[in-house]
Amino acid sequence: MPRTDRFELPVTAASEAAIGDYVAAVDLLLSANPGADSLLDRAVAADPDFALAHIARARLLQLQARMSEARAAVERAQSLARRLSPRERGHVAAIALGVRGDAAGALAAVREHAAAYPRDALPLSQALGVFGLLGFSGRRDHHEAQLALLEQLAPHWPEDWWFLGFLGWAQIETGAVAAGTRRVERSLELSPRNAHGAHQRAHGFFETGDAAGGAAFVAAWLPGYPRAGQLHCHLSWHLALFELARGNSERALAVFQDAIRPTVALSAPMLSLADSASFLWRWQIYDIGTDVGDEWQEVLRHARRHFAKPSLAFADIHAGFAEAAVGDDEALQRRVEGLQALAQSGRLPSDGVAPALCAAAGAFARGEFDAAADGLRAIRADWPRIGGSHAQREVLEDTQIVALLRAGRVAEATTLLRARLGRRPAQRDEEWLRRGTAS
Repeated sequence: MPRTDRFELPVTAASEAAIGDYVAAVDLLLSANPGADSLLDRAVAADPDFALAHIARARLLQLQARMSEARAAVERAQSLARRLSPRERGHVAAIALGVRGDAAGALAAVREHAAAYPRDALPLSQALGVFGLLGFSGRRDHHEAQLALLEQLAPHWPEDWWFLGFLGWAQIETGAVAAGTRRVERSLELSPRNAHGAHQRAHGFFETGDAAGGAAFVAAWLPGYPRAGQLHCHLSWHLALFELARGNSERALAVFQDAIRPTVALSAPMLSLADSASFLWRWQIYDIGTDVGDEWQEVLRHARRHFAKPSLAFADIHAGFAEAAVGDDEALQRRVEGLQALAQSGRLPSDGVAPALCAAAGAFARGEFDAAADGLRAIRADWPRIGGSHAQREVLEDTQIVALLRAGRVAEATTLLRARLGRRPAQRDEEWLRRGTAS
């Protein structure tokens, strides 16, 4: 009887025990739970030639930003490819391209592999989510592209917690919030400790403007999730934003101090940078009052350590927030120029969007509110090209609205606020609208 994984795909390995550890490790990877490291170590100890375990290790190490180790695991997996089935060779090849940084090649390989083997989850997972191959492809329509891909594959997937969650999230991000939320809730019924499912559910609360419900959900779900979990910092970020939206600024700052700032978060460097910088930027533009200068310095040190040179638009924008907030105009200008050079050479999928956003952040921080508002408006349609979710990119719209209000351009701010309130309620938007119309 052939040995198979959880998705009924044959696996080449020396023992059922090794396959069992591999299957359990993949589920931990797909649910963003810690513990896959030790299971994969045990699998390759039992079978040193277990290629799929080696490539799963490569993917895990990539998610942990341990890139030299990830590339070594890729080399080991590919050295074993000759003994594999065609499906397994394609599985290894698609993940290897992603780990090596060939995003376009990896996405093409994932699409080709998924067409032949639609239930091979781990290669497919590379394309999904806010930081996946589609999310960072530079496309305006990356949310729609994810939904289209998943809907194409859906007939091959009987009810499965992993697939349901990502299909539901893709629906939520493309406007079918109620239908998507139902799928995500079903995913969580099938696998309650699926951290991706908890994250996807948080987005459902965000899109409906239910900050109280979102805060209650995340606060109840998080205590059972280890701090070493891939999404602990980011789920904490959602909790902090829900608390800010409810007007509970002290509670929000306490969550930031406890679980989001770089010296305490155990997530990969980019996620910690994005979550901490975007929280503090919101705190600053919301004019809450409590000084967060020390927190900004901590974020800036983190950015300089991990993202000193322009490389990845989403990270650079958040590093740019930190540089703007502390008034380091020289560093911010170097980042803008570096991003422009990458865009001009065709090495930045989002082209000129990231440098323009960094420049707008700098203008805002200097009090040049007309320039900030105009800079953001000029590229508004291209904001999705940097990647991220609606919740993550809302900080850009918040910045545009506040810049307009501070520039005295109330009518433009009011138009944006009324459009946003037409999509979902928001206590802060109502206050900004009252403040603008009263002036």
